[in-house]
Amino acid sequence: MPATLTDVAKRAGVSLATASRAFSEPARLAAATRERVTAAAEELGYEAPGQSGPRSIGVVVPDVANAVFAALIKAIQERAWPGRHPMLLADTAESADREREQVAALAAVADGVVLCSPRLPADELRRLAGAVPAVVVNGEAERAPSVLLDAGDGLRQAVEHLFALGHRKLAYVPGPPTSWADAQRLEAVTRLCAEWEISLVAVGHQNATVDGGLAAAASVVASGATAAIAYNDLVAIGLLAGARQLGRHCPEDLSVVGIDDLDVAAAAEPGLTSVRIPIERGGALALDLLLEQLAGKPRPAGSVRLGSQLIVRGSTSVPPSAPVPPKKK
Repeated sequence: MPATLTDVAKRAGVSLATASRAFSEPARLAAATRERVTAAAEELGYEAPGQSGPRSIGVVVPDVANAVFAALIKAIQERAWPGRHPMLLADTAESADREREQVAALAAVADGVVLCSPRLPADELRRLAGAVPAVVVNGEAERAPSVLLDAGDGLRQAVEHLFALGHRKLAYVPGPPTSWADAQRLEAVTRLCAEWEISLVAVGHQNATVDGGLAAAASVVASGATAAIAYNDLVAIGLLAGARQLGRHCPEDLSVVGIDDLDVAAAAEPGLTSVRIPIERGGALALDLLLEQLAGKPRPAGSVRLGSQLIVRGSTSVPPSAPVPPKKK
């Protein structure tokens, strides 16, 4: 049985993501780590993905204009370039019906498919893809490996951060109702708020855009929450603008946390506190797993979770009713 990237990671004593990086982004690893991975690959006779000729790769995303999916697409394309694997892109416009048609269409012409944040159920995705190898990013499909960009660690840090600042009532602004990531993020925030005895209110589902945040602002302000966590950075930035139009300023009246840590988060005014998600790593790893299947290597079992980290900026501070903590002398 041919060696897989998972076998190499185990032999080298590193994570699957680190093993992938040794071949896709070797300059980003310490020399000792890179050498340990390549040595393990040589010992096992591992052939890096992309060495068996170009394969056509279908990529399906809910919204190509969303910066998260743009970053995923770029990461997949950069990883595909050394092997000259052509990429076929489909944008479903957040429509389950369009996703259904696009997955079936790409499965008919592509050698393999990467499904980014699919909105359809796992069993239906597998039926639509048929026998074509597939990998899912932030979602599930039957008999297909998943790469999960897990916001859990970063959200734990975010809730602890807000509690330490003195916030005791928090709002969560959801994204699309069919989003796997949104369900995971809401579950995590709900559990964490219960642990820290923070009152939580979840407002209605929104589009994963600035307009979605603008639409949610009135509900967040009316809830009386002193802090909010948004489904992503775009929704968070829309929430900042919408709250300002209602006379609430950030962070004096409302602290706001986003998720993804896009470039725009640091450029926002104030700078947006955000949960950093390893988007580029996720895209590169998804393609590696797909190319392994196309090379005839065994499909890895289960899913690979990539962690997250809170990046604190100026959009979070003490709530209006809380005393300002004294400065250290």
